Amino acid sequence: MRVDLFDFELPEDRIALRPAEPRDAARLLVVPPDGDFIHAGVRDIPAFLRPGDVLVVNDTKVIPARLDGFRTRGGVSARIQATLHKREGEDRWRAFVRPAKKVNIGERVRFGQGSESSVCELGALDADVIEKGEGGEVLLAFSFSGPALDEAIMRHGHMPLPPYIASKRGEDARDQQDYQTLFARDPGAVAAPTASLHFTPALVAAIEAAGVTIERVTLHVGAGTFLPMKVDDTADHRMHAEYGVLREEVAQRLEAARARGGRIMAAGTTSLRILETAAGEDGRLRAFAGDTSIFITPGYQFKAVDVLLTNFHLPRSTLFMLVCAFSGLERMREAYTQAMASGYRFYSYGDACLLIRTP
Repeated sequence: MRVDLFDFELPEDRIALRPAEPRDAARLLVVPPDGDFIHAGVRDIPAFLRPGDVLVVNDTKVIPARLDGFRTRGGVSARIQATLHKREGEDRWRAFVRPAKKVNIGERVRFGQGSESSVCELGALDADVIEKGEGGEVLLAFSFSGPALDEAIMRHGHMPLPPYIASKRGEDARDQQDYQTLFARDPGAVAAPTASLHFTPALVAAIEAAGVTIERVTLHVGAGTFLPMKVDDTADHRMHAEYGVLREEVAQRLEAARARGGRIMAAGTTSLRILETAAGEDGRLRAFAGDTSIFITPGYQFKAVDVLLTNFHLPRSTLFMLVCAFSGLERMREAYTQAMASGYRFYSYGDACLLIRTP
């Protein structure tokens, strides 16, 4: 499909720079399969669920994946910024570096806080560039491994706010909490599963009181989610792989719920992607652990998910293509037009929409 079919204009003032307070005070646009859209609030989610439904959330935890550092070549230093996006081993991460032309294979980058002169041997985190790909992607081999590397990244890294937020304001202490979901427990994501940013203990209690159970999956969201599409046709786009897990006991409980007539509601496109990856051709969910680079565009036949809670996405993005596949291209273009006209807030810290498809 042509990528320009998924383009739209968004006024700058519709981009949320802070989340709603409290989180479940955000607005909710409900998109049924047909008929009028419903304007509600995130707190109203239980009213659109049924006893026996299952809400599936992503329990990945965002790590401070943006690292600032220096590359020295021939006595001349260049400032480098790296955003980790996928772990490849105990001491290795794939990352996007800026500016990419400043680093070559075999060179060492030293990451650390403060200015170049303040980075001492003991406080530094070094990494060698061992591969270099397209779009600024590199493979870094760090001087630490395992838990020691994790601790060093926590010490030197910054919360990887989306570019459309980071370009308008700096990271601050609030983001350490705001950009983490209530369900976060498994470190590894470099971007938040933003639909779950709306949940509060009170909302979770209300959902459970409505007879809905909550299950957890894991998808370590990569920085590739923010990359612009540089092709004209979706067939030419390459998705970056992300690591995900659907545990056997969770798959069995989801299948049991479906057998009783319950619907599966995915909290976010990340939960949906791991569920659809784990679903076989027969539609059954089975245990899964591994990489997924699933790319969902209109025409895809959904096997696992009936209801999707998601934020409002970037134009020409793979995520907007996914929601168009779920609810229809024209339906979602109409929903986004109405959301803009009604003052909804967009993107990671913005409002949400609840998409309900016909099984």
